[in-house]
Amino acid sequence: MAMADCREELLKGLQHLGCVQISEPSEQLSDPAWAALLSRGGSQLTATKSEITNVNIALSAMKRYAKKKDGLLTQRGVVSETELLGDQTVKVAREISREIGDALQELTRLQGEESRLLAKQASLMPWKSLDVPLELEETDHVTVRLGVLPGSTDVGAIRTALGASDLAAEFYEISGDKQQLYTLLVCYRGDLEGVLELLRPYGFSVTNFQGLVGTPAENLQNLERQTAENRAAQEAAIARIAASGESRDALRLYADRLGVEEDKEVNAERLMTDGTILFFEGWVPAEREQEVRTLLQRLNCAWETADPTDEEIPDVPVKLKNNWFTRPLNMVTEMYSLPAYNNVDPNPLMAPFFILFYGIMMADMGYGLLMILISLFVVKKIRPKGPTMQHMFPLLGLCGVSTFFWGALTGGFFGDFIPQLLKLINPESTFQLPSLFTPLEDTLMILIGAIALGLVQIVTGMAISFVRKLQHGQILDAVFEEVTWWVVFAGIGCMALGVTNLVLYAGIAMVVLGPLVQGNGLMGKITGIFGSVYNHVTGFFGDLLSYARLMALMLAGSVIAQVFNTLGAIPGNILIFLLISFAGNALNFALNLLGCYVHDLRLQCLEYFGKFYEDGGKPFKPLAIQTKYVDIEKI
Repeated sequence: MAMADCREELLKGLQHLGCVQISEPSEQLSDPAWAALLSRGGSQLTATKSEITNVNIALSAMKRYAKKKDGLLTQRGVVSETELLGDQTVKVAREISREIGDALQELTRLQGEESRLLAKQASLMPWKSLDVPLELEETDHVTVRLGVLPGSTDVGAIRTALGASDLAAEFYEISGDKQQLYTLLVCYRGDLEGVLELLRPYGFSVTNFQGLVGTPAENLQNLERQTAENRAAQEAAIARIAASGESRDALRLYADRLGVEEDKEVNAERLMTDGTILFFEGWVPAEREQEVRTLLQRLNCAWETADPTDEEIPDVPVKLKNNWFTRPLNMVTEMYSLPAYNNVDPNPLMAPFFILFYGIMMADMGYGLLMILISLFVVKKIRPKGPTMQHMFPLLGLCGVSTFFWGALTGGFFGDFIPQLLKLINPESTFQLPSLFTPLEDTLMILIGAIALGLVQIVTGMAISFVRKLQHGQILDAVFEEVTWWVVFAGIGCMALGVTNLVLYAGIAMVVLGPLVQGNGLMGKITGIFGSVYNHVTGFFGDLLSYARLMALMLAGSVIAQVFNTLGAIPGNILIFLLISFAGNALNFALNLLGCYVHDLRLQCLEYFGKFYEDGGKPFKPLAIQTKYVDIEKI
C-alpha cells in the first residue's frame, strides 16, 4: 500500500529494479474486502499507444523513403537509463514525428490525386483524335452525343440502318479496341429519341464528360501538366521525409522511451485506488526482495511478503535460475513449455545432454570452429536483443565446442578436406588427421555408444522422477515405477555378462508385484501386469532406438562432406576443388545446423522430459525497462 500521490515515483522505481510483476486486479485481491473499497487506477495508456503508432509510422517511412535500413550485423547503440528517460530528446523527436506524419498525409493525398488524374487520362485517350469540344452537346438544330459500343459491333450495319430510316443522323467511329468502340453521333434534335431507340439493340451507351471544356487533346495536355506537377509535389514530400533520415536515432530512442512508458501505463491500470491510497499485489524473486524493501521503505509504503501458498502455486510465475552454461538452454525450455512452479528447473539437467548430443551429431572440427567464431562475433560485436537471439548464439557457441571436440575424436575437418587437398598438391600424400574412431569404419561401435548414452539419459530422467515422487510421498509409485525397472536393467546386464540371473528374476517379480499391490480388483491387477510389461518394454525399446539418430546424423554429415570433397577433387584442379568443397560444405553445414537442433530437441522433449517434466508454468513478466533499438548501459 502507498499514498496515491507517489504512484509515478513508485512505478518508476519498480521499473528501474525490473523484478516485480504486478498482478491483474482480478487475480490479486487476496482479501475480497478490498474490492468494495478500491477500483482500477487510470492511466495515459491510450495517448501513449497513439504516440507509439505515430512514431512507428514515421520510422517505417524513414526506412522506405530515406533508405535507412539496418544491416544483418548492425550494432545497437548504448545509452544510459537517464538519457533514455530524460526529456532532452522528446521535444525534437515529437517534432520530427509530426513533420514526417504531415509529409505522409500530403503524400497520401497526392498519390490519391494522381490516381484520379491517371484515370481521367485513361478515359480520354480513346477520344484523343476527336476535334469536337467535350462541352458541346447541341446547337439550335443538331444534337451531339459521344458513346461506346461493344468491340465486336459492325458500325457499317448501323450506318446502313440509319440510312434506311427517315432519321437525320450521322455516325462516326473515333477509335476502338478489343473491348469497346468509341463513337460520335450527330443527329437532328427532333430525331434524337428515334436514333437512340434504333441504336439500343446494338448496345450503344452514351458517355458524358461533365465539367470538361475543350477538345480531348486539350484536356489530355492539361492533365499531363497536372500529373507532372503532382509528381513533383510527391517528390518534394518524399524529400522532406528523406531529409529527416539523419534524425532516425533520436526517433528510435523516443520509440524505446514510449515503449517503456507503455509498459508503465499498463501496470498503472493494475493498481487499485480510492483516490487517496493505492494497493497492489504481485510477485518478486526471493533473492531480489531486499531491493524492493529498500524502495518501499524510501516511499513510506506498507507491505507484506510471503511465500506462495499451495492454493497459489498454479498462479505463481516461473523465473528460471541460470548461469552462463545453462542460460542458453532457456531457448529450448521456452520453446517446449515452462515448468510448473513446483517442478524442477530442466536447464541444468538438460544442458550437458543437449550440448553433448549436438556435438556427436555434428562432429566436425571445421564446423565447430565456424560455430564458435559466429557465436563470439555476434555476442561480442552485435549484442543481439530479444530472448531468442540472446540465447541462440551462446548456445551455438557451446554446441560448437562440443562439435569441435567430437570432430577431433573422429578426425573430421570439413569432412576429409585436408587429406584431399594435400593429395591434389602431392599425389603421393597419404596424410590423414589422427582419430580415435571414424563414422564410416566404426559405425556399429558408434551405434552402440549412442544407445548407451540414451540409456544414461533415460535412467537420469527416471532418477529425477524417483526423487520427485519421494518428495511428494509417493513411495510405492517410486519403487514400482523406477526401482523395478532399474533392477530389470541391472538383471539384463548381469545375465549378459554371465554373472547371475537372480537379479533379473527379482526385477521380474517386482514387475508382477507392482500391479498386484496397486491395482484395484482381480481383473485390474491382471490387466495391470500385462499393461505394465507391454508399455514399459515397448516404451523403453522405442526410446532407446530413438538415440540411434546420434549415429545416423554423424554418419550422414560425414558422408555428405566427403562426397563434395571427392567431387571437387575429380577435375584435379585446386581452384575447382576449393569452390566445390566450400559450396558443398556450406550446404552441409547449414542443413546440419538445423537438422541436429531439431533431432536434439526431440530427444530432450520426448525421451527425456517425458520421464519427469511437468509443464504449464507462466512466464515471469516484471515491470522493467525493455528496449528494441538501444541497449541500456549497465552501471
